Amino acid sequence: MTEALIGSFISAMATVLGAVPLLFVKSLSEKWKDVLIAFTAGIMVSASTFGLLPQALKESGLVPLTVGLLIGVILLDLLEKNIPHIDIEQKRGISSFDSKSLLVIFALFIHNIPEGLSTGFSYASANSGLGPMVAIAIGAQNMPEGLVLAVFLIHSKVSKLKLLLIVALTGLMEVVSAIVGYFAASYIEALIGYGLAFASGAMLFIVYKELIPETHGHGYERSATYSFIIGLLVMIYISHFFG
Repeated sequence: MTEALIGSFISAMATVLGAVPLLFVKSLSEKWKDVLIAFTAGIMVSASTFGLLPQALKESGLVPLTVGLLIGVILLDLLEKNIPHIDIEQKRGISSFDSKSLLVIFALFIHNIPEGLSTGFSYASANSGLGPMVAIAIGAQNMPEGLVLAVFLIHSKVSKLKLLLIVALTGLMEVVSAIVGYFAASYIEALIGYGLAFASGAMLFIVYKELIPETHGHGYERSATYSFIIGLLVMIYISHFFG
């Protein structure tokens, strides 16, 4: 339990780490955004295909793997359809921390729940190295998310201190849901395989629906592709290190 709590907390606070650059600069170039997002995508695909899915198959078999993966994809699809995105370009005119800002922050709270559950399920697995690997993958995804939220809040004229507090609070939602996922899988062992496959489905949906398309619209597709491959290899080395 302690390892799950520490891992989920570090993963969640990666959201704050992603926001830190905005304390010193107001924006990043499109090329760097695409490269960083593609690197994150590579990490998540690697963690999903080489870590979560094989362990789900080992723990519970093919049917739970299929069911869990589809639930993860469908849940994330429903969230994407019904919860608003952060659209920086269309919200530059916001001059105060109003109801629209609160709606976007609430959306991030909801989006972070499946990510936290993924971490909790992974730490409950019999594979002791899977939890840290998934926490790293989720943390990598949280950094660009924190960056985007920070950009939005800066354009909403939120103070830098309040900005960091808001970003940290959205990340802490992952810690809460990770604890829920860990205890659920620990007390109902049959849930572990479903949970790992669910985490994989959620990750793959985020990668193919959000991250990869985001990196292929600004003319830096080649750089983003290499960054994706590097991210994938980095996570393979990390998974090998954790056994």
